Amino acid sequence: MQIRYLLFATYRDMTGVAEGELELPVGATAGAAVEALRARGAPWSALPDRPVVAVNEEYARLDRPLTDGDELALLPPVAGG
Repeated sequence: MQIRYLLFATYRDMTGVAEGELELPVGATAGAAVEALRARGAPWSALPDRPVVAVNEEYARLDRPLTDGDELALLPPVAGG
């Protein structure tokens, strides 16, 4: 199956990529998608292994199963002051 991923703020800056497509086996989870991205090596391996994610614009747990065509967003921590 194929999903679309989105990277924001520091994650976009560290990888140099804002979005892309990722091929995953049927039944893969959001966590498996993160692992596949990190497995690309530097600079991707600098992504956290347990980031906050959203699937189809809703916050999701990393054990959430993905389906073909889903959109996975990796959301960096936000600081304010």
